[in-house]
Amino acid sequence: MITMNLPGPKARALVKRDQAVISESYPRGYPFVMDHGKGTEVWDVDGNRFLDFAAGIAVNSTGHCHPAVVKAIQEQAEKFLHISSDFYHTKWIELAERINEIAPFLDNAVSFMTNSGTESVEAAIKLARFHTGRTEFIGFLGAFHGRTMGAVTFTASKPVYHRDFYPLMNGVLHAPYPDPYRPILLSEPGEDYGRTVVRFIEEQVLGHVLPPDNVAGILVEPIQGEGGYIVPSDGFFPALRDLCDKYGIMLIVDEVQSGMGRTGKWWAIEHFNIEPDIVCAAKGIASGLPLGVMFAREHLMDWPRGSHGNTFGGNPISCAAALATIELIENEYLQNATMMGDHIMAKLQEMQSRYPHIGQVRGKGLMIGIEFVQDRSTKEPVEKLRDDIVDNAFKSGLLLLGCGKSTIRLSPPLNVTRQEVDEALAILDEAIQLAEKEILPIAA
Repeated sequence: MITMNLPGPKARALVKRDQAVISESYPRGYPFVMDHGKGTEVWDVDGNRFLDFAAGIAVNSTGHCHPAVVKAIQEQAEKFLHISSDFYHTKWIELAERINEIAPFLDNAVSFMTNSGTESVEAAIKLARFHTGRTEFIGFLGAFHGRTMGAVTFTASKPVYHRDFYPLMNGVLHAPYPDPYRPILLSEPGEDYGRTVVRFIEEQVLGHVLPPDNVAGILVEPIQGEGGYIVPSDGFFPALRDLCDKYGIMLIVDEVQSGMGRTGKWWAIEHFNIEPDIVCAAKGIASGLPLGVMFAREHLMDWPRGSHGNTFGGNPISCAAALATIELIENEYLQNATMMGDHIMAKLQEMQSRYPHIGQVRGKGLMIGIEFVQDRSTKEPVEKLRDDIVDNAFKSGLLLLGCGKSTIRLSPPLNVTRQEVDEALAILDEAIQLAEKEILPIAA
């Protein structure tokens, strides 16, 4: 319940203090200053209650402060807080064993523990180069893989991520991502657009620019996150897998945002019935504690001792949280993500019939995007409308995040209830109605 104009007095004071001592580089939106949370509900420092449908950018997979996760953290914290990767500890062995059980390939999975998604991507880049002896990579337009120098080279969702940071890492070329809503390549008659993109990669990229035997890996999000919650055409990944097999290229999937049950399966790549070679994970893996994992088929993990390492990766407290998170997702929340995702999609499709500026509703499980356009025929993005809807929702008690040029992402905790979903969508409905009245004529 919102009891005042936002931000409240305590939030305003804290935002002012923040501005004096925190880097301006953080991409802040509306001034939400959190005090505490439970499940999908969060409260700001002024006592206002919100529904969190951002979940820390899909990080709080089991909601805020799930008792089982908190208990696991507390129990481990009483034993020891840190041991470097020069040694061994039980929790990261157990976590790697669990990852092996849920890995999206039949081979034994070997893990490298990190602190974040971008570190997982950096580890994957290094492993692919080492194992193949090759130096070049292919990424995709619209991608987001992180902000460290290697990962940001693959990132291609906004120019701001590259501006003033050149030269970046050598050896990365970007291809179009197979967005069926906004195709930019011409398909042959009857051809799946995903296969069109792979054909373009083989005929144009490998045929004219990159010699295939120089390409170490193709790095791709099974569902693009920052790029707009874009679900690729069905034929894309089977064709891409065939391409990689043909030329000995590593298929690296970035499951940092789409993994850990977010789409109703452990890994979004499982929706496309192919197996990757290397997987990058983070975000939802430890319910809010910093942890990432790069894991790969066992025969690929052939780099020698000392070739890559990490001081804090695989922290015992984070690993304990991850083990509790995996158990909760496995026993309860995978099914809930599918059920609540289906319910949300049905509600949004009805909403789309009433709001002509909703161009497309897309997603899987609880990774859902709503793209706003000026006109459905031209599909012109309308960023201001999207931003106004996000701001209106905040003022009414719903936390949302944008992505892409004009998309709102819905990524609530995997244990969100139907009652919370209905409450959130009612707020969203009002936020859209208000924004459309304020800034846009209704499209004919």
